[in-house]
Amino acid sequence: MILARKPAVETVIAVAPPAGACQRFPMEPVRIQKFIADSGLCSRRAAETLIASGEVYVNGQKAELGQKIDPASDKVSVQGKAVRAQAQPKLALVMHKPRGLVCSNSDPHADRTIFDLLPREWARLRLFCAGRLDKDSEGLVILTSDGDLAHKLMHPSNLVVKRYYVSLEEPFPQSRLRQLLRGVHIEGEHLKVERANLVNPRSDHTSTELDVHMHHGKKREIRQLFTALGFDVRRLRRYQIGALRLKGIPLRGVKQLSNKEIQSLFAVPRLHSGEGPASAPDEN
Repeated sequence: MILARKPAVETVIAVAPPAGACQRFPMEPVRIQKFIADSGLCSRRAAETLIASGEVYVNGQKAELGQKIDPASDKVSVQGKAVRAQAQPKLALVMHKPRGLVCSNSDPHADRTIFDLLPREWARLRLFCAGRLDKDSEGLVILTSDGDLAHKLMHPSNLVVKRYYVSLEEPFPQSRLRQLLRGVHIEGEHLKVERANLVNPRSDHTSTELDVHMHHGKKREIRQLFTALGFDVRRLRRYQIGALRLKGIPLRGVKQLSNKEIQSLFAVPRLHSGEGPASAPDEN
């Protein structure tokens, strides 16, 4: 099932998502960051940041990272707002994000976010991104109400592979691919990719298009990496996460993932050749 919200001048076909099992909060004590993530407010990693910065309180006292609470009786607030243990469907969605929208539940500097594309049945849920794309990038984005899934997808130790199609303003020489793998240091951070190859290379062994793989992903990392090497990114599209590909999901489309598809996010993607694809990924 794929849902796509399009501009008003176009026809929109929306199919109600199947009813999912409701997520119940356990009655035994649970760590505060997990409780916040399970509420759908934010990811577990973001909850940990909020706790560390003193934005989370339990029964009027500042919370500590790793602190356990009783969901049935303890009162939790984040940035002054109560967090309630409300049951909601536990689901994961995949969206084909267009350029121009931010991956944020609320951004005072953005006219629209990717959550504006959600059909009404899903827009009422408290969802958050499990791995963002910047405003100028497009492609696969995972939205979920499952805090454990989001934590697993974003934690560096799980090595979730993400594949990107990169289009540059100037041709990139094959001889410099190793620089992408070695990476560069910018403001104390090491930016690099795990795999890189030219797409449709020319006779002089250069191309304006590349296929790159990463299993981490700091903010605007790919753009910063190419800029540091003297190349401006014209277009950036994430077309695969694990074994889940963008193919078949139209621009602005939203699809609920099955359990099998969720598991495929953690699979190691298969390559079509020794070095990667010989042509650009399929457009939608």
